[in-house]
Amino acid sequence: GRWWMSLIAFEDGTVTPHGIVGAQDRGSMFVPPRIEVYKDMIIGIHQRPGDLKVNICKQKALTNMRAASKDNTVSLTPPIDLSLDAMVEYINEEEVVEVTPTFMRMSKRPGWDKKKTAKSARS
Repeated sequence: GRWWMSLIAFEDGTVTPHGIVGAQDRGSMFVPPRIEVYKDMIIGIHQRPGDLKVNICKQKALTNMRAASKDNTVSLTPPIDLSLDAMVEYINEEEVVEVTPTFMRMSKRPGWDKKKTAKSARS
């Protein structure tokens, strides 16, 4: 198997700059801000062993106006743009590539995390 694992969207929603700032500390991103993602969509490469669910749609809590203006200075690393061939190379047996006329995305197969919990309950 591959040595890297995936960063996975925790929930459906729109990617926020604040969510990316938190997630890019954990790996390299495949998604830019302001696009729609869905639960279990692969959104990046996790730099440690094991898949990691991240809240990429997290909103920044606005406590006062000064804090709100500070958000304009966050630095986002540009996302990795994968070709269809690269996506097919990237995925493993519990992942799929989804191709539509407007998007190419990768995600976990439905039920992938239930298999893992059943396996760990047996051992």
